[in-house]
Parts: sequence; structure tokens; C-alpha cells
Amino acid sequence: MKARTWFTSITAVLALTAAATGCGVSADDDASGGTDSGPVKGLRILVPNSPGSGYDTTARAAAKAMQDAKLTDTVEVFNTAGAGGTVGLQRLVNEKGKEDIMMQMGLGVVGAVYTNKSKATLQDTVPVAKLIEEAEAIVVPKGSPYTSLDQLVSAWKADPGKVPVGGASNAGGPDHLTPMLLAKAVGVEPKSVNYVPYDGGGELLTAVLGKKVAFAATGIGEVAEQAKTGDVKILAVTTEKPVEGIDAPTLKSLGIDLVFTNWRGIVAPPELSDAKKQEFIDLLTKMHDSPQWKQTLADQGWADAFQTGDEFKSFLDSENDRVAGVLRELGLVA
Repeated sequence: MKARTWFTSITAVLALTAAATGCGVSADDDASGGTDSGPVKGLRILVPNSPGSGYDTTARAAAKAMQDAKLTDTVEVFNTAGAGGTVGLQRLVNEKGKEDIMMQMGLGVVGAVYTNKSKATLQDTVPVAKLIEEAEAIVVPKGSPYTSLDQLVSAWKADPGKVPVGGASNAGGPDHLTPMLLAKAVGVEPKSVNYVPYDGGGELLTAVLGKKVAFAATGIGEVAEQAKTGDVKILAVTTEKPVEGIDAPTLKSLGIDLVFTNWRGIVAPPELSDAKKQEFIDLLTKMHDSPQWKQTLADQGWADAFQTGDEFKSFLDSENDRVAGVLRELGLVA
């Protein structure tokens, strides 16, 4: 069976170990490249899942780049985890009209709105900017009996329940959608997939290394270092082209008609003033154009997928429709 083809983009995400707020800069410091009135002050970034997660990594990297570029003073990055990101989303929606907060989000929140039947939706928010895209990886632990994707798929098709797959997403998130779409593509009934969700990439990696799951689907950056040391083996990546620096084939090169990429962006509370929305867009645009962010992209292997304002809103609208369609097609929502 054929699976729906997703966006094509190559990237890899490496986890950061930044401190909770990073280093701040004084409002008296040189504000070159910042707003006309100097660095933006008092900015908060809500992360709707746990520390060390992909959203957390991205938010802290963005905060550090803004601070290092002297576009902001100290940025407070804080976590409000739960229900696939919809607890954080509800908190953001409750902050309507507040002009000091933005939320890091991505594809996982789009799916979680449907699977958790969230009252708060992304249509309630103000889209600010899409930042990056990343590949998903199909991963097995060192010593796994499956040394190729063909071997894994053969065992999976024979008895899906005995081949559990782990991911750091709740239902509807990228780590969940990847094995569901892969199952559909190779002839495994998605409803028979034994998917085991974990709270973030750290917990998932522990489960993989401990062989609590037969394989995992996760952002490639969550396992890139372990693949280099031989602790895990990446059997395939989900992008159109191979990922630079990763010794793994694409699904398409293995004859599987599936291309899938995750993405991350920033939204703001409802009823944000037009002036503040533009200030946020200008801030993230200047961050995106800064040497600090360009170095971050290079260091982390992230794919630049920058969009702002109405363009990002149109993208979000299309993603909402696309994810809803996929979840219905897979029988995961009514």
C-alpha cells in the first residue's frame, strides 16, 4: 500500500544541554541588529513538553541565539508539559493579549489537538514563524537481530504485536505518525502496531538502549551521536535525500514510498496586537539572519525552513487539514 508523501527536507537535530535561561545581556549593551529601541526585554518562551525534548532544544537554541546577537536581554524558557503539548497550548491561549510570551511548537502539537480532543487549538493562536525541519530515523539498538530494514519489516509483518516501536510523541505526533505511515506503506495494519510513547527523547533513548522496544522512530538528532558510537543503528531516514553525516539509506531508496519531515515553529497568544506581532516577527527575522543562528543551524545540522506571519499561518492551516486527513485515514480519529 502507498502512504501519503510528506514535505521533503533533510536535517538532523542534536540535543543541547543549555541552562534554563542561558546568558543574558544588559539593555546597555550594544544592540546592533536589534530593535530600534534596543534589545527586547522580558521575553518568555513556553515549551509545551519536557526538558531535553525537541521543542525544548529548539527553544533554548533560539533564546541563546537571540541573546548572543543582542536582540534580547535574558529570555525565560520554561516548560509546561502534558497531553502531547496541549496543556501548554491551553496555557498560551489563556494568556490572551499578553505581549511578553511566545510558545515553541511543531507538528506534534498539530496532531495532539486532534487525538487529545483539545479545546484550545492552534487556530486560537497567532502564528509568528516556522523555524526548522528535521528528518525522522528508524533506529534499532546495538545487538538487535534486525540489521536491515527488510529484516525488521519482515518480523513486523509476521507479528506486529511482538515488535513494539517506541517514540517520543503521543498519538498524532511525528514519532507516532512515522511508524503508522511506515506500517501502511509496507502492508502492516496501523491499528495492529504496538506503539509505546515516551516522555521525550531521553526516556526513549533509554528504552532503546535497554531493548524495551524492538525499534524506534524519532528525530534523527536524538540518536545521531549514539549511531556514531555504535550504540544504535539507524536503518533508514524518512527524507527525500540521505542526511549528511548519517550512514543510513532513505526509505525511498529502499523501495518504500514514504517521505516525512517534522518541523518546529513559534506561535503567540490570541488577541496579540498587530504592533507586537510585527515586533515578534521582526525579532525572529533578525535572529534568523544573524551569524549566531546561522552557526546554530550549521552546528546542529538543522534545515532552515523559515516562514513568518501570513505565510506561516497558511502553512499551519494546511498542516491542520493534512494531519486530520492522515489520522482519519489511519483510523486514529473519527
